[in-house]
Amino acid sequence: MRLGVLDIGSNTVHLLVVDAHRGARPIPAFSHKEELRLSEHLGPHDELSAEGIERLGAFVQQAVVIAEDKGVEELLAFATSAVREAANGERVLEKVQRHTGVLIEVLSGRDEARLTFLAVRRWFGWSSGRLLAFDIGGGSLEIAAGVDEEPDVAVSLPLGAGRLTRDWFTGDPPSADEVRQLRRHVRAEIARTVGGVVRYGAADRAVATSKTFKQLARISGAAPSSDGVYVPRSLSRADMADWAAKLTGMTTAERAELTGVSAGRAAQLAAGALVADAVMDLFEVERLEICPWALREGVILRRLDALPGRLEALDGAIE
Repeated sequence: MRLGVLDIGSNTVHLLVVDAHRGARPIPAFSHKEELRLSEHLGPHDELSAEGIERLGAFVQQAVVIAEDKGVEELLAFATSAVREAANGERVLEKVQRHTGVLIEVLSGRDEARLTFLAVRRWFGWSSGRLLAFDIGGGSLEIAAGVDEEPDVAVSLPLGAGRLTRDWFTGDPPSADEVRQLRRHVRAEIARTVGGVVRYGAADRAVATSKTFKQLARISGAAPSSDGVYVPRSLSRADMADWAAKLTGMTTAERAELTGVSAGRAAQLAAGALVADAVMDLFEVERLEICPWALREGVILRRLDALPGRLEALDGAIE
């Protein structure tokens, strides 16, 4: 079947159209995205602004038209931290549904971590053993670990790169004091989770997903996206520590000039680097492997798992 997945994130809203059936990998057929930066449209009372609501509604309406044009049979729509934490988030989604007919599910932080972990597991397979997975989004950091498709532990922390940049940095580049305070805050938050994650056992493979990790790996020498998804990419602990120090001393314009860094995410890459450096250090990860699949693919895979398979069809034929 042809599925459409509408991902309403804190930074980007993204419509991904895939051709997929149960037991096969989803094949991307079309992609359309826009950096709405919904987290920046949260007012002093944590309500999405009128402008943010209008822009979100317009994109969803556009996504509906595109999905129809591309022959999408089913549209799966979900929202993450920016909408989840907005005081008026529920009212906003009800308004969007009335105008577009699209029902948008709000994922909990734990479900974000679980579904991302599912995508990572399917990508690397059972032979990878116990997986430890990290995902830095615009609003939150997800951590999950386990030996099955359902992780033993799944944690979401309010340590997204966009959120931290907005809440902690005032200068460009940020001052040494701002960097030090944010570094202390990030490490304290992550340190509280380490014991609950590692008590299940040491990871056989440590993996990272998300645009932030991909860009950090790219500036550290990983292959460009044009080389294809099957080229191995990784990020070392030593490189990450080095770049965390460099990026926090650069301006947004200087970061945007780095190979592989998009202009739209350059502002928040320094905060993202502090988070990445912290998780690698505190979890004692020497190298992270970059997984091309993340939350969207996890949502797709979970939906495909619910479709009738060959055994069910065979049982029906026998009956």
